[in-house]
Amino acid sequence: MGTSFDPNEFETIAIDFDGNVAWVTLNRPDVLNAFNSLMQKEIRETWRAFREMDEVHAVVLTGSGGKSFCVGIDRDGEMSALDESENLYGTSNNFMYDDPGDDLGPKSCDLWKPVICAVNGMCCGGAFYFLAESDIIIAAEHATFFDPHVTYGMPAVYEPMKMAQRMPLGEILRMTLLGNHERLSAETAKRIGLVSEIVPMDDLRNRASWISSAIASQPTIAVQASLRAIWAANDLGRLDALSHAPSLLSTGMSKKAMAEGQALFESGERIDHQTR
Repeated sequence: MGTSFDPNEFETIAIDFDGNVAWVTLNRPDVLNAFNSLMQKEIRETWRAFREMDEVHAVVLTGSGGKSFCVGIDRDGEMSALDESENLYGTSNNFMYDDPGDDLGPKSCDLWKPVICAVNGMCCGGAFYFLAESDIIIAAEHATFFDPHVTYGMPAVYEPMKMAQRMPLGEILRMTLLGNHERLSAETAKRIGLVSEIVPMDDLRNRASWISSAIASQPTIAVQASLRAIWAANDLGRLDALSHAPSLLSTGMSKKAMAEGQALFESGERIDHQTR
């Protein structure tokens, strides 16, 4: 990897490393961690850099402060300037603009390392680009989820399309069509399968740290091949995914990882596991 990636120069996100886990924090608390074009650029550079950093085995994504994870696009900044943006094209009545999800989603940036999303508060609109391509989502007790697109005159298209793979159809329809009139609580998000665990805000970082560190402690080649297999099944369907299974299995197997696993088994030592 080249030397151009320097997270110390970033303005909108903070990056820290804890062993083999990289922590990415959306860091615009003054606007509830809304993303702008600069954050899109810095997030994209980060995801793509992590692909080549062998020391990064897993990633935690969260937001700064305790009020908001992310509220989507910065409406006061980016949306007010949209008419003059080079990303906007079309007629005065109908227009298109480049989808930011290609920059924000780790899978869209071809990062196939586990991403744990720790939702520390309000999560809405474009924030679903992050959730849709994360692998494990946990939330603080006060977290809420909603999509205000239609309330503010914008069609909700890419976000619900991607989230429809993580939420039941009726739930994504209700959230999308009700806009700003209803919010999903953390409890509801867990009940419908969007969130796998809810913890008090004070415990969120420790819980995300345990999950990510546990994943990062295992042979990376096996973890990443398993990740690709599950996403392939989700994206392609069972039969098409099974046609890719032999190649995923062969690329995800190594004598070194197998030997390490066998040595661990034969040692008689067992992980002091947790039960959820």
